[in-house]
Amino acid sequence: MMLGFLNIGGAEFLVIGLAFLLLFGTKGIPDLARGLAKVIRQVRDAGDAVKREIARSADIEDESVREVKRQIEELKDSIERK
Repeated sequence: MMLGFLNIGGAEFLVIGLAFLLLFGTKGIPDLARGLAKVIRQVRDAGDAVKREIARSADIEDESVREVKRQIEELKDSIERK
């Protein structure tokens, strides 16, 4: 097994795993994993919130553009009638 971008092979991965086991113990690793999962979920939720805000902002801009375009068309029609 080789993680290309990190150049970590199986032996290195095993050493890292053993280091985590020694540092956090068998009871600490599940807590660490839960904490990491919570952080990942919060980051994902924040990213989704940013996407929704951008989409909402774009919708408001589209609405504004449509309104200005409608007003221009009305002005053009009133000028053509004169």
